[in-house]
Amino acid sequence: MGNLSVRDAQARVLEHVTLRDIESVKLAHALGRVLAEAVRANRDQPPCDVSAMDGFALRSADLAEAPAVLTVIEDIKAGDRPVNTVHAGECARIMTGAPVPAGADAVIRVEDTRALADGRVEISKAVKAGNDIRPLGEGMRNGQVVLTAGTEITPGVIGVLATVKAARVSVHRRPRVAILSTGNELEGLDEPFDPDKIPNSNSYALMAQVQALGIEPVLLGIARDDPRELADFLRRGLDPADFDVLLVSGGSSVGVHDHVRPTLEALGVSMHFWRVEMRPGHPVAFGTTTHGLVFGLPGNPVSSMVCFEQFVLPALRRMMGHARLFRRTLTARLAHPVRIRPGRTEFIRVVLERDAAGACLASSTGNQSSGALLSMALADGLLVVPAASSGLAAGEPAVVQLLDGTEFQNEPGFEESL
Repeated sequence: MGNLSVRDAQARVLEHVTLRDIESVKLAHALGRVLAEAVRANRDQPPCDVSAMDGFALRSADLAEAPAVLTVIEDIKAGDRPVNTVHAGECARIMTGAPVPAGADAVIRVEDTRALADGRVEISKAVKAGNDIRPLGEGMRNGQVVLTAGTEITPGVIGVLATVKAARVSVHRRPRVAILSTGNELEGLDEPFDPDKIPNSNSYALMAQVQALGIEPVLLGIARDDPRELADFLRRGLDPADFDVLLVSGGSSVGVHDHVRPTLEALGVSMHFWRVEMRPGHPVAFGTTTHGLVFGLPGNPVSSMVCFEQFVLPALRRMMGHARLFRRTLTARLAHPVRIRPGRTEFIRVVLERDAAGACLASSTGNQSSGALLSMALADGLLVVPAASSGLAAGEPAVVQLLDGTEFQNEPGFEESL
């Protein structure tokens, strides 16, 4: 399959993505994972009616003609069990979270009272029954499904899981990712400086993009432009015992020394596309084996990173069980005009700021060459220009796909036609 739109290529990738199997992890290691099974409450929470405030538990009927003076019969702290029943003209001092004693039907906060010298308290205002009481089971009821399968485990979810004493949870396994760079021109991080070489930034930028999703990838190194050496590296990355996803950077174009695509096909990879109508990132390829996914990413570093955001990131998130697969988008106004060649969806690196009125403004990070990695490092997001557009005027609204943060959304959030 040749050229596709970005949206069509994203759909093609996701058609071939399946969930990873289920594993059990300790609660302390579950943040960012996705529940594979529903979780039920193992108790009523709270286990009885409790006070929502520091104050006094009393009968609301005793305050019908406030102010009223009541006798304090007990002091109840959180964790105590009340001993006495509150009768007419009585109240109990109570702390937040403490059980409400029998006979009381309301709590009044301490700020609305005045202590008297003889063990009594003056209540300054009336309250209705149920005031400042958290009823039994308000938070959850025993046996209730409190978290469904597919829930992303956030800090709040961790708190709920601890409440139901889920010391271990069932989650979808993280995919195992291998990263390989290709090309005679590359200089490894541990190799001597050579002014004629290009530093292998792609492997490490991709590594960081994968790590940002909570996955620890394996760097396979650099395969030189030799079909046999490349095949040896690719066989390792395609080994189903070790990896679910292989990211190959460089060598996926159509030059005489670009061996990645034919070598992958010779190793049994079914290629589903090898061109997408986008800039940067046009020569991106995608294929599958019987057990995993293969992405042929461009050799230019910005192209490689942009293609990761559009295709690899959604695939990895779906493999982990996430429902929200795509980077969050927002609408910003251009701080300056943008001119492009129509025909491909354009992703422009931008920084975001607020104008005096609070509106979001997007400005180019500068050089938009696919090799200008610094402009990607400075970017807050990618401004998306539709393929049919020849440019946008200053002040015109446009969609920006954010590159930072942990918030994601269900759909890509941009259109490719005007």
